[in-house]
Amino acid sequence: MFDYLMSPTYLGDMRQYYAEFRTNGVEVGISTVEIETDLDWIETYGPGLWVRYVLLPCGSHTVPTVRLELRLITELYRDRPERYNALTEYMRTKGCDAALLKRGMKGLKEDIQEKVLSRLNLCT
Repeated sequence: MFDYLMSPTYLGDMRQYYAEFRTNGVEVGISTVEIETDLDWIETYGPGLWVRYVLLPCGSHTVPTVRLELRLITELYRDRPERYNALTEYMRTKGCDAALLKRGMKGLKEDIQEKVLSRLNLCT
């Protein structure tokens, strides 16, 4: 059984459908892929999400989940510090794919790129 937190909704500016629900006390977000691209650092479309994922143990199953680098890039572009600060802190202690992050952050302001890379102890 699950409860909808956000009914399936089309996000026009992101050109994707998105929904959130809670199942057994766990909040889960699901989105669709609506755009083709060769860029590998985008979380919601293109080849990145198909080749840059992590298998997450879930009971007797494993669930492919998006790599945190892709999630961090998304949250930086959406300017959601409550999310990107937590991701940055986690990745600072656990490590990350620096080249992937640098490619994905190229469209952000230089001061934001430098701030994130500095927090992650990565050189620009």
